Amino acid sequence: MYTKEDQQLAEKLLDHSTELESGQNIMLQLIGLNGIGLLRALVEQVRKRDAHPFIKIEDPEMNRVLLEEGDEDFWANQAEVDQLPLMKQMDAFVGIRAAENIYENSGVPKEANNAYSKEFLNPVHFKERVEHTNWVVLRYPSPAFAMNAKMPTEKFRNFYYNACIFDYEKLEQAMKPLEDLLRKTDLIQLKGDGTDIQFSVKGQNWIPCFGKRNIPDGELFSSPIIDSVNGHITYAPSVYQGKPFEYVKLEVEDGIVVDFDSSNNSALEEILDTDEGARRFGEFSFGLNPVIKEPMYDILFDEKIYGSNHLTLGKDYAIASNGNSSNIHWDLVCIGPDVYCDGELIRKGREFVKDELKGLNPDAF
Repeated sequence: MYTKEDQQLAEKLLDHSTELESGQNIMLQLIGLNGIGLLRALVEQVRKRDAHPFIKIEDPEMNRVLLEEGDEDFWANQAEVDQLPLMKQMDAFVGIRAAENIYENSGVPKEANNAYSKEFLNPVHFKERVEHTNWVVLRYPSPAFAMNAKMPTEKFRNFYYNACIFDYEKLEQAMKPLEDLLRKTDLIQLKGDGTDIQFSVKGQNWIPCFGKRNIPDGELFSSPIIDSVNGHITYAPSVYQGKPFEYVKLEVEDGIVVDFDSSNNSALEEILDTDEGARRFGEFSFGLNPVIKEPMYDILFDEKIYGSNHLTLGKDYAIASNGNSSNIHWDLVCIGPDVYCDGELIRKGREFVKDELKGLNPDAF
Protein backbone atom coordinates (compact mmCIF):
# COMPACT_ATOMS: atom_id res chain seq x y z
CA MET A 1 0.00 0.00 0.00
CA TYR A 2 0.97 3.64 -0.43
CA THR A 3 -0.56 7.03 0.24
CA LYS A 4 -2.24 9.45 -2.15
CA GLU A 5 0.70 11.83 -1.66
CA ASP A 6 3.16 9.08 -2.63
CA GLN A 7 1.22 8.44 -5.81
CA GLN A 8 1.24 12.16 -6.66
CA LEU A 9 4.97 12.34 -5.95
CA ALA A 10 5.67 9.23 -8.02
CA GLU A 11 3.79 10.71 -10.98
CA LYS A 12 5.77 13.96 -10.72
CA LEU A 13 9.07 12.07 -10.52
CA LEU A 14 8.29 10.05 -13.64
CA ASP A 15 6.47 12.62 -15.79
CA HIS A 16 8.15 15.88 -14.83
CA SER A 17 11.58 14.93 -13.46
CA THR A 18 12.73 11.95 -15.53
CA GLU A 19 10.26 12.37 -18.43
CA LEU A 20 10.03 8.57 -18.61
CA GLU A 21 8.94 7.14 -21.94
CA SER A 22 7.52 3.79 -23.00
CA GLY A 23 10.18 1.11 -23.38
CA GLN A 24 12.83 2.90 -21.35
CA ASN A 25 14.88 1.39 -18.52
CA ILE A 26 14.77 3.10 -15.12
CA MET A 27 16.70 2.25 -11.96
CA LEU A 28 14.73 2.78 -8.75
CA GLN A 29 17.14 2.89 -5.80
CA LEU A 30 15.80 2.89 -2.24
CA ILE A 31 18.26 3.34 0.64
CA GLY A 32 16.34 2.55 3.83
CA LEU A 33 13.02 0.72 4.03
CA ASN A 34 11.18 3.80 5.28
CA GLY A 35 10.35 4.79 1.70
CA ILE A 36 8.92 1.45 0.58
CA GLY A 37 5.46 2.95 -0.08
CA LEU A 38 6.87 5.47 -2.55
CA LEU A 39 8.89 2.70 -4.22
CA ARG A 40 5.72 0.62 -4.65
CA ALA A 41 3.94 3.60 -6.18
CA LEU A 42 6.87 4.16 -8.55
CA VAL A 43 6.96 0.53 -9.70
CA GLU A 44 3.24 0.59 -10.41
CA GLN A 45 3.44 3.88 -12.30
CA VAL A 46 6.52 2.77 -14.29
CA ARG A 47 4.69 -0.30 -15.53
CA LYS A 48 1.59 1.78 -16.39
CA ARG A 49 3.90 3.74 -18.69
CA ASP A 50 5.12 0.49 -20.28
CA ALA A 51 8.67 1.12 -19.04
CA HIS A 52 11.08 -1.24 -17.28
CA PRO A 53 11.94 -0.79 -13.56
CA PHE A 54 15.21 -2.13 -12.15
CA ILE A 55 14.99 -2.12 -8.37
CA LYS A 56 17.86 -1.65 -5.88
CA ILE A 57 16.90 -1.80 -2.18
CA GLU A 58 19.76 -1.07 0.22
CA ASP A 59 20.03 -1.15 4.00
CA PRO A 60 21.92 1.86 5.49
CA GLU A 61 23.59 -0.25 8.18
CA MET A 62 24.86 -2.77 5.62
CA ASN A 63 26.10 0.13 3.51
CA ARG A 64 28.00 1.45 6.53
CA VAL A 65 29.73 -1.91 7.00
CA LEU A 66 30.73 -1.93 3.33
CA LEU A 67 32.05 1.62 3.61
CA GLU A 68 34.05 0.84 6.75
CA GLU A 69 35.57 -2.34 5.33
CA GLY A 70 35.93 -1.34 1.68
CA ASP A 71 39.15 -0.27 -0.05
CA GLU A 72 39.86 0.88 -3.61
CA ASP A 73 40.03 -2.67 -5.00
CA PHE A 74 36.73 -3.58 -3.37
CA TRP A 75 34.87 -0.54 -4.73
CA ALA A 76 36.43 -0.84 -8.19
CA ASN A 77 35.16 -4.43 -8.33
CA GLN A 78 31.69 -3.40 -7.08
CA ALA A 79 31.49 -0.79 -9.81
CA GLU A 80 32.83 -3.00 -12.59
CA VAL A 81 30.83 -6.13 -11.80
CA ASP A 82 27.55 -4.75 -10.52
CA GLN A 83 26.40 -1.16 -10.81
CA LEU A 84 28.35 0.35 -13.70
CA PRO A 85 27.24 -2.21 -16.34
CA LEU A 86 23.64 -1.85 -15.15
CA MET A 87 23.77 1.95 -14.99
CA LYS A 88 25.08 2.05 -18.57
CA GLN A 89 21.80 0.46 -19.69
CA MET A 90 19.60 2.94 -17.82
CA ASP A 91 17.70 5.79 -19.45
CA ALA A 92 16.50 7.17 -16.11
CA PHE A 93 17.21 6.95 -12.39
CA VAL A 94 15.24 7.73 -9.22
CA GLY A 95 17.18 7.65 -5.95
CA ILE A 96 15.18 7.67 -2.71
CA ARG A 97 17.24 8.41 0.41
CA ALA A 98 15.09 7.00 3.23
CA ALA A 99 17.69 6.29 5.92
CA GLU A 100 16.47 7.56 9.28
CA ASN A 101 19.87 8.14 10.94
CA ILE A 102 21.76 10.86 9.06
CA TYR A 103 24.82 10.16 11.23
CA GLU A 104 25.03 6.46 10.29
CA ASN A 105 28.35 6.94 8.47
CA SER A 106 29.90 9.41 10.91
CA GLY A 107 32.55 6.93 12.01
CA VAL A 108 33.72 5.88 8.55
CA PRO A 109 37.47 6.67 8.22
CA LYS A 110 38.71 9.25 5.73
CA GLU A 111 40.61 6.66 3.67
CA ALA A 112 37.49 4.51 3.32
CA ASN A 113 35.37 7.47 2.19
CA ASN A 114 38.05 8.44 -0.34
CA ALA A 115 38.19 4.90 -1.73
CA TYR A 116 34.41 4.80 -2.15
CA SER A 117 34.30 8.23 -3.80
CA LYS A 118 37.17 7.53 -6.20
CA GLU A 119 36.32 4.02 -7.36
CA PHE A 120 32.53 3.87 -7.04
CA LEU A 121 30.74 7.20 -6.54
CA ASN A 122 32.59 9.06 -9.27
CA PRO A 123 32.46 6.44 -12.07
CA VAL A 124 28.97 5.09 -11.33
CA HIS A 125 27.13 8.25 -10.31
CA PHE A 126 29.01 11.42 -11.28
CA LYS A 127 30.28 10.11 -14.63
CA GLU A 128 27.60 7.65 -15.76
CA ARG A 129 24.33 8.52 -14.00
CA VAL A 130 24.70 12.31 -13.92
CA GLU A 131 25.98 12.63 -17.47
CA HIS A 132 23.97 9.92 -19.26
CA THR A 133 20.55 9.48 -17.63
CA ASN A 134 17.52 11.55 -16.74
CA TRP A 135 17.99 11.32 -12.98
CA VAL A 136 16.38 12.65 -9.83
CA VAL A 137 17.19 12.14 -6.15
CA LEU A 138 15.11 12.89 -3.06
CA ARG A 139 14.82 12.26 0.66
CA TYR A 140 11.78 10.64 2.27
CA PRO A 141 10.03 11.94 5.42
CA SER A 142 10.35 10.20 8.79
CA PRO A 143 10.07 11.06 12.49
CA ALA A 144 13.88 11.28 12.62
CA PHE A 145 13.87 13.69 9.67
CA ALA A 146 11.20 15.76 11.45
CA MET A 147 13.42 15.91 14.55
CA ASN A 148 16.28 17.37 12.52
CA ALA A 149 13.86 19.96 11.14
CA LYS A 150 12.64 20.65 14.70
CA MET A 151 9.02 20.04 13.67
CA PRO A 152 6.19 17.77 14.85
CA THR A 153 6.00 14.68 12.66
CA GLU A 154 2.67 15.50 10.97
CA LYS A 155 3.61 19.16 10.41
CA PHE A 156 6.87 18.04 8.82
CA ARG A 157 5.08 15.54 6.61
CA ASN A 158 2.79 18.30 5.30
CA PHE A 159 5.80 20.60 4.82
CA TYR A 160 7.65 17.86 2.94
CA TYR A 161 4.93 17.26 0.36
CA ASN A 162 4.31 21.02 -0.03
CA ALA A 163 8.01 21.50 -0.83
CA CYS A 164 8.16 18.50 -3.18
CA ILE A 165 4.82 18.58 -5.01
CA PHE A 166 5.26 22.19 -6.06
CA ASP A 167 4.36 24.39 -9.04
CA TYR A 168 7.75 24.06 -10.70
CA GLU A 169 6.45 25.47 -13.98
CA LYS A 170 5.75 28.80 -12.22
CA LEU A 171 9.17 28.73 -10.58
CA GLU A 172 10.79 28.05 -13.96
CA GLN A 173 9.25 31.20 -15.41
CA ALA A 174 10.19 33.29 -12.36
CA MET A 175 13.84 32.20 -12.67
CA LYS A 176 14.32 33.45 -16.22
CA PRO A 177 15.05 37.14 -15.41
CA LEU A 178 17.66 36.08 -12.84
CA GLU A 179 19.26 33.70 -15.33
CA ASP A 180 19.36 36.45 -17.97
CA LEU A 181 21.01 38.84 -15.50
CA LEU A 182 23.60 36.30 -14.33
CA ARG A 183 24.62 35.39 -17.88
CA LYS A 184 25.63 39.05 -18.32
CA THR A 185 27.40 39.29 -14.95
CA ASP A 186 31.13 39.27 -14.32
CA LEU A 187 31.61 39.83 -10.58
CA ILE A 188 29.37 38.49 -7.80
CA GLN A 189 29.81 39.60 -4.20
CA LEU A 190 28.14 38.18 -1.07
CA LYS A 191 28.11 40.38 2.04
CA GLY A 192 26.54 39.46 5.37
CA ASP A 193 27.23 38.41 8.93
CA GLY A 194 30.62 36.69 8.83
CA THR A 195 30.66 36.80 5.02
CA ASP A 196 32.38 39.06 2.51
CA ILE A 197 33.43 37.13 -0.56
CA GLN A 198 33.58 37.80 -4.29
CA PHE A 199 34.33 35.90 -7.48
CA SER A 200 33.93 36.07 -11.23
CA VAL A 201 31.35 34.11 -13.22
CA LYS A 202 32.11 35.79 -16.54
CA GLY A 203 31.15 33.56 -19.46
CA GLN A 204 30.02 30.69 -17.22
CA ASN A 205 26.96 28.56 -17.98
CA TRP A 206 23.90 28.87 -15.71
CA ILE A 207 21.51 25.99 -15.08
CA PRO A 208 17.96 26.61 -13.76
CA CYS A 209 16.67 23.74 -11.63
CA PHE A 210 12.92 23.26 -11.33
CA GLY A 211 12.24 19.68 -10.32
CA LYS A 212 14.25 17.79 -12.93
CA ARG A 213 17.20 16.48 -10.88
CA ASN A 214 16.27 17.09 -7.25
CA ILE A 215 12.98 16.93 -5.39
CA PRO A 216 12.38 19.31 -3.72
CA ASP A 217 14.02 21.74 -6.11
CA GLY A 218 14.51 25.41 -6.72
CA GLU A 219 17.99 26.62 -7.51
CA LEU A 220 19.98 28.32 -10.24
CA PHE A 221 23.62 27.23 -10.40
CA SER A 222 26.89 27.72 -12.19
CA SER A 223 30.51 27.65 -11.04
CA PRO A 224 32.96 30.45 -10.21
CA ILE A 225 36.06 31.07 -12.28
CA ILE A 226 38.31 28.73 -10.37
CA ASP A 227 41.05 31.13 -9.20
CA SER A 228 38.83 34.21 -8.78
CA VAL A 229 37.33 33.49 -5.34
CA ASN A 230 38.58 35.83 -2.59
CA GLY A 231 37.30 36.71 0.88
CA HIS A 232 35.63 34.89 3.75
CA ILE A 233 32.31 33.09 4.09
CA THR A 234 30.26 31.64 6.96
CA TYR A 235 27.94 28.71 6.38
CA ALA A 236 24.82 27.34 8.08
CA PRO A 237 24.75 23.92 9.83
CA SER A 238 25.64 21.00 7.59
CA VAL A 239 26.21 17.25 7.61
CA TYR A 240 28.80 15.74 5.27
CA GLN A 241 29.87 12.09 5.15
CA GLY A 242 27.76 11.60 8.27
CA LYS A 243 29.71 14.21 10.21
CA PRO A 244 27.78 17.18 11.69
CA PHE A 245 28.96 20.78 11.53
CA GLU A 246 27.10 23.50 13.41
CA TYR A 247 28.97 26.12 11.40
CA VAL A 248 31.83 26.33 8.90
CA LYS A 249 33.94 29.43 8.17
CA LEU A 250 36.39 29.60 5.30
CA GLU A 251 39.07 32.12 4.33
CA VAL A 252 39.83 32.05 0.60
CA GLU A 253 42.66 33.50 -1.49
CA ASP A 254 42.77 33.18 -5.28
CA GLY A 255 40.28 30.32 -5.22
CA ILE A 256 41.97 28.24 -2.50
CA VAL A 257 40.86 27.77 1.12
CA VAL A 258 43.81 29.01 3.18
CA ASP A 259 42.23 29.04 6.64
CA PHE A 260 39.11 27.65 8.29
CA ASP A 261 37.13 27.30 11.48
CA SER A 262 34.16 25.10 12.39
CA SER A 263 32.47 23.20 15.18
CA ASN A 264 34.45 20.11 14.09
CA ASN A 265 37.86 21.22 12.84
CA SER A 266 39.49 17.80 12.77
CA ALA A 267 36.76 16.44 10.49
CA LEU A 268 36.83 19.60 8.36
CA GLU A 269 40.59 19.36 7.91
CA GLU A 270 40.27 15.74 6.78
CA ILE A 271 37.69 16.73 4.17
CA LEU A 272 39.78 19.66 2.93
CA ASP A 273 42.82 17.36 2.64
CA THR A 274 40.97 14.81 0.49
CA ASP A 275 42.74 16.06 -2.63
CA GLU A 276 43.83 19.34 -4.25
CA GLY A 277 40.36 20.14 -5.57
CA ALA A 278 38.77 19.82 -2.13
CA ARG A 279 40.10 23.28 -1.17
CA ARG A 280 38.67 24.83 -4.33
CA PHE A 281 35.08 25.54 -5.39
CA GLY A 282 33.09 23.71 -8.05
CA GLU A 283 29.64 25.30 -7.86
CA PHE A 284 27.82 28.49 -6.94
CA SER A 285 24.04 28.62 -6.65
CA PHE A 286 20.98 30.59 -5.59
CA GLY A 287 18.44 28.78 -3.38
CA LEU A 288 14.92 29.65 -4.57
CA ASN A 289 12.29 27.31 -3.08
CA PRO A 290 9.83 29.59 -1.24
CA VAL A 291 8.53 26.76 0.98
CA ILE A 292 11.94 25.94 2.53
CA LYS A 293 12.91 28.50 5.15
CA GLU A 294 15.40 27.02 7.63
CA PRO A 295 18.24 24.46 7.59
CA MET A 296 17.41 20.90 8.64
CA TYR A 297 20.77 19.12 8.24
CA ASP A 298 19.79 17.73 4.86
CA ILE A 299 21.44 19.28 1.85
CA LEU A 300 18.73 18.31 -0.65
CA PHE A 301 16.48 20.66 1.31
CA ASP A 302 19.00 23.14 2.72
CA GLU A 303 20.56 24.09 -0.63
CA LYS A 304 17.07 25.16 -1.83
CA ILE A 305 16.35 27.52 1.11
CA TYR A 306 14.95 30.76 -0.29
CA GLY A 307 17.29 33.70 0.14
CA SER A 308 20.37 31.46 0.35
CA ASN A 309 23.42 30.70 -1.72
CA HIS A 310 25.73 27.74 -1.76
CA LEU A 311 29.38 27.98 -2.70
CA THR A 312 30.39 24.36 -3.04
CA LEU A 313 33.73 22.81 -2.19
CA GLY A 314 35.05 20.21 -4.61
CA LYS A 315 34.00 18.76 -7.93
CA ASP A 316 32.20 20.84 -10.54
CA TYR A 317 29.38 19.64 -12.80
CA ALA A 318 30.26 19.04 -16.44
CA ILE A 319 27.23 21.06 -17.54
CA ALA A 320 28.59 24.17 -15.77
CA SER A 321 32.26 23.40 -15.46
CA ASN A 322 35.15 25.47 -14.14
CA GLY A 323 37.76 22.71 -14.37
CA ASN A 324 37.80 21.68 -10.71
CA SER A 325 38.25 17.96 -10.11
CA SER A 326 37.84 16.34 -6.70
CA ASN A 327 36.46 13.29 -4.94
CA ILE A 328 34.21 15.52 -2.83
CA HIS A 329 31.25 17.77 -3.65
CA TRP A 330 30.07 19.54 -0.48
CA ASP A 331 27.17 21.96 -0.89
CA LEU A 332 27.68 24.40 1.97
CA VAL A 333 24.89 26.96 2.38
CA CYS A 334 25.13 30.64 3.30
CA ILE A 335 21.73 32.04 4.31
CA GLY A 336 20.71 35.64 3.68
CA PRO A 337 23.78 37.54 2.50
CA ASP A 338 23.28 40.66 0.41
CA VAL A 339 24.07 39.82 -3.21
CA TYR A 340 25.70 42.24 -5.64
CA CYS A 341 26.12 41.66 -9.38
CA ASP A 342 28.80 43.92 -10.86
CA GLY A 343 28.33 46.26 -7.91
CA GLU A 344 24.50 46.42 -8.10
CA LEU A 345 22.50 45.16 -5.11
CA ILE A 346 20.02 42.56 -6.40
CA ARG A 347 19.07 40.85 -3.13
CA LYS A 348 18.94 42.45 0.33
CA GLY A 349 19.18 39.67 2.87
CA ARG A 350 16.67 37.08 1.69
CA GLU A 351 14.48 39.32 -0.50
CA PHE A 352 15.20 40.27 -4.11
CA VAL A 353 15.00 44.05 -4.52
CA LYS A 354 15.46 44.39 -8.28
CA ASP A 355 11.98 44.75 -9.81
CA GLU A 356 12.27 42.01 -12.42
CA LEU A 357 13.46 39.55 -9.76
CA LYS A 358 10.72 40.11 -7.18
CA GLY A 359 8.71 37.25 -8.69
CA LEU A 360 11.18 34.94 -6.87
CA ASN A 361 10.26 36.22 -3.40
CA PRO A 362 8.01 33.91 -1.34
CA ASP A 363 5.01 36.26 -1.38
CA ALA A 364 4.88 35.90 -5.18
CA PHE A 365 3.93 32.24 -4.75
